Amino acid sequence: MDICVYRPGELSAADRVAWTALQSKAHLNGAPGLANPFLSPEFTLAMGRCRRGVRIAVVREDGEPAAFFPFQRTATGVGRAVGLGLSDCQGLVHGPGFGWDAQELLRACGLAVWEFDHLVEGQPPFEAGASGTFPSPVMDVDQGYEAYLSGLRERSPKFTRTTLAKERKLARDSGEVRYVHDERDPAALRALMEWKSAQYRRTGRSDRFAHAWISRLIQQLFHTRSEPFAGILSVLYAGGRPVAAHFGLRSERVLACWFPAYDPDFSKYSPGLILHLRMAEAAAADGIAYLDLGRGQKEYKDSLKTRELAVSEGWVTRRHPIAVGHRARRAPVRALRNAVLSRPEFFDPADRVLKRMGKIRSRSQVTAKTTKT
Repeated sequence: MDICVYRPGELSAADRVAWTALQSKAHLNGAPGLANPFLSPEFTLAMGRCRRGVRIAVVREDGEPAAFFPFQRTATGVGRAVGLGLSDCQGLVHGPGFGWDAQELLRACGLAVWEFDHLVEGQPPFEAGASGTFPSPVMDVDQGYEAYLSGLRERSPKFTRTTLAKERKLARDSGEVRYVHDERDPAALRALMEWKSAQYRRTGRSDRFAHAWISRLIQQLFHTRSEPFAGILSVLYAGGRPVAAHFGLRSERVLACWFPAYDPDFSKYSPGLILHLRMAEAAAADGIAYLDLGRGQKEYKDSLKTRELAVSEGWVTRRHPIAVGHRARRAPVRALRNAVLSRPEFFDPADRVLKRMGKIRSRSQVTAKTTKT
């Protein structure tokens, strides 16, 4: 393989066009998962502006780009998927019939190990290192929104009836319900981030937006526009007031759901569910094939999904002491996390503890603010 490794700013315009072309034809070549916006050049370039160590390996055949492998690496050769822990789709973007040797690729990239947690399906050289595979539910809208809604009524009649009734009640109680699929008001994005931060704290989770680089990344992607790619902020309004919002990424055929949140004052109306149905309707009208809800077991995902993709986590390693040490440190953490998430007898008590801690933390922050004022 002829492999060249570039910093994000060094990638030529021609290579970017070739990368996008591979994604646009992925569904025709039997690999629709490669069209995911997390695998786009725009996401990798945005990550490169926010994090160190982002690189892109371009594999050429007869002088022409045949595959693109975005990754992050440390000075010691520890590699990871771009946005590991944040991105919902990872892997090597390639054309039909392309094969590669994982060991040769890592060697050319200067990596002792490459870690992933959302590996897209259809990557055998990487899948050999997978330690687990997990469902990633999707909402298919390629046949139109009415077909999706009809299927939803058949699968979950009570859920569908209740959600639509709550939307009507929201309109009666709060005023006209209005949906904006691609909201460009930065104030709406700030509201979403504030709601999401409060949700993280309330449920005892780590606040992602407390990390300056993540907030900066979201801001950059919000302002990123190209023919196939965009950061999409969708907002549900009631009586002119935003009550739910979502920020995700879209490619030509996939809307990747990423950061949903809502105003807790309106929780009884399930505004997040209403928002997702409106998103599905708008995405179908926009030519999107499916909404990827992302890995993770959530009740609302089970209610909305039409099917599931599979994503994998694990490591591809070379025979190197750095690889052995990295895997030895990371494997127990991943195994414990997956055991807790997959077993209700572990997850439910852990979730209750986190929520109690979140309430205590929230009360402490309120008390601190009151004391200062």
